[in-house]
Amino acid sequence: MIPIAKPWIGEEEKSEVEKVLDSGYLASGEWVKRFEKEFSSYIGVREALATTNGTQALILALEAVGVKNREVIVPSFTFIASATSIIRAGGKPVFVDVDEKTYNIEPEDVKRKITTKTIAIMPVHLYGQAANMDEIMEIAEDHNLYVIEDAAQAHGAEWRGKKVGGIGDIAAFSFYPTKNMTTGEGGMVTTNNDELAEKVAMLRNHGQKERYLHTALGWNFRMTNIAAAIGLVQLKKLDKANEIRRGNASYYNELLGNRVIVPYVDKRAKHVYHQYTIRVKNRNALIEKFKKNGIGYGIYYPRGIHEQPIMKELGYNAKLPVTENICREVISIPVHPLITEEDKKTVVKVIKSTI
Repeated sequence: MIPIAKPWIGEEEKSEVEKVLDSGYLASGEWVKRFEKEFSSYIGVREALATTNGTQALILALEAVGVKNREVIVPSFTFIASATSIIRAGGKPVFVDVDEKTYNIEPEDVKRKITTKTIAIMPVHLYGQAANMDEIMEIAEDHNLYVIEDAAQAHGAEWRGKKVGGIGDIAAFSFYPTKNMTTGEGGMVTTNNDELAEKVAMLRNHGQKERYLHTALGWNFRMTNIAAAIGLVQLKKLDKANEIRRGNASYYNELLGNRVIVPYVDKRAKHVYHQYTIRVKNRNALIEKFKKNGIGYGIYYPRGIHEQPIMKELGYNAKLPVTENICREVISIPVHPLITEEDKKTVVKVIKSTI
């Protein structure tokens, strides 16, 4: 079986985890602080705050901004947590369409959806490519809005030479096992805004400003030292892993470019290929061939969030033609750093024999 994703875990991660176990300090502590410091330095921000997963990082960012009873503009072509985190934080997601080439948030549709209730725009750096942050930041400035980056799939991705997660007001990362780097489960909030960082720090720790003095209704969203130990090693591997992903993507581009729609890369962006996603008309036929040949694949995503039953039940409604069309055609193929040359040849051969 050729897996669609596989975490790059080695002896270094095991050794660092053993140090935590030997120390006896398993909860949030020294390793978490080191991980936060190194991650903030990598992204190029003043503050990085570790959490237990990426969804909770989004919720903390949204609560810190103060989205309760306000609207947040978000693309529908993404994982559902981008929208449900808004609802959990007391806000209302307003769904917009995406650019047909990059699959990222469409700035012109953002402009159309802004109302007096809008407080923030949440661009999602989908599949590892930065959204058009020039236009998003300009729109936000014109309308006095926050920009909350959903960077869950974009560790190390860049826009005009600046890493995502350090462009908007605040950002959220995920360290789920399929991501470009992992902590098993985990997340990170990044920001250059000291006030927002202070709110996140308080909210993730039961609303405490100091021990047993609770001034807000908070959560327990703290990362463990065990998770942070894995993250510290993974962060050191990240750039190399991303380079391998880009190399694998180039291989596919060269051999598949005349058969399928391969990923479009904005010249202003540095893509890190969390997913290598192609578009095909006869997706079901390709899926059957993948199954027969033991090739892992993913459909990210088969429907927009606005079409999910829970969103219909909650009264959300939208018509997003680009999103709806893309959802019928996308399929992702293995691009992770551990895929072999032989595996890539097999993937290409099967696609070419089908399309």
